[in-house]
Amino acid sequence: MTAQDFIPKSYSNNPSQGQHSWSSPSNIALVKYWGKRAHQIPENPSVSFTLNYCKTITLVSYSKKVAHSEFSFEVYLDGELKDSFKPKIETFFKRIEAYLPFLKAYHFKIETKNTFPHSSGIASSASGMSALALCLMSIEQEFTSNTMETSFFYKKASFLARLGSGSACRSLEGDLVVWGEHKEIKGSSNLFGTKYPYTVHKNFKNYQDTILLVDKGEKQVSSTVGHNLMHNHPFANRRFEQAHDNLSKLISVFESGDLDAFIKIVESEALTLHAMMMTSMPYFILMKPNTLEIINRIWKYRAQNQSKICFTLDAGANVHVLYPESETKEVMTFITSELVAFCQNGHYISDQIGFGAEYLS
Repeated sequence: MTAQDFIPKSYSNNPSQGQHSWSSPSNIALVKYWGKRAHQIPENPSVSFTLNYCKTITLVSYSKKVAHSEFSFEVYLDGELKDSFKPKIETFFKRIEAYLPFLKAYHFKIETKNTFPHSSGIASSASGMSALALCLMSIEQEFTSNTMETSFFYKKASFLARLGSGSACRSLEGDLVVWGEHKEIKGSSNLFGTKYPYTVHKNFKNYQDTILLVDKGEKQVSSTVGHNLMHNHPFANRRFEQAHDNLSKLISVFESGDLDAFIKIVESEALTLHAMMMTSMPYFILMKPNTLEIINRIWKYRAQNQSKICFTLDAGANVHVLYPESETKEVMTFITSELVAFCQNGHYISDQIGFGAEYLS
């Protein structure tokens, strides 16, 4: 498909008002995407676990207005008006107007809430933008008198979500989602996320992700700035090749259930992501001392207990502790006895693989 396929030719209905609500989860990349071209096109493919409990719940109400000259909307987070969110939403609306031409004809009230801390290295932009894109697609579905095919609905929603936040296109479905063209993965696309199409071993079913909240504050460097620093990065091209190679390796890992190989790839990807940040110009470090302490204790625990526990990181200080469901009791004992002390206010989130967004009302 091309971007042109998502431009509607005409509408058969013209509703005056209404509302739609979706919940959409965050996701955690196993192979990381870092660096993008124009129009939110990734420099390399990525694959992620969709999460279950870390989600954004969004309600969009819309009503027809008289003047169609500009976008009209208000944004609320946890019931509080958030004008600071408006520039990002404005940018998003400008990017998607060609694909949703009704946007300037309505006033939108966007009410959203997260089940996890905003802007702390958990992908709140991914869940937030995917939930918003799904609400807008439900509105467009009304314009088509509900004749839109489900598969097209999700592809277009993922396409729109990507234009708000790249990783948001991986949050609509589950449990493994690929974004970015890869020669060995059928149906993979730079324009939207797709469900991983091949065999996945039972070892990866119900995989657990306990998120250790080392730092719940605003990141010192936004992901957008970080992505842009890859344009002139001395190691960028090799990094993009590495991501392709690692995704190729994961195809056989997912099929065989080889957890040792999975651990090596996932942890290497996490550290490489932060290595790119530390070797860009300007350079920056998002890991905290407690992040490193947690990583070292995970390595020690794994060696001493023949465990299949591992970690990954997003663009922040928080640590995602990944492990098979069969180890839940032992790993949670380890986390609560040794790792929670390194979390801000002792806070952590117990999550697991989920299966995507849910229409609420």
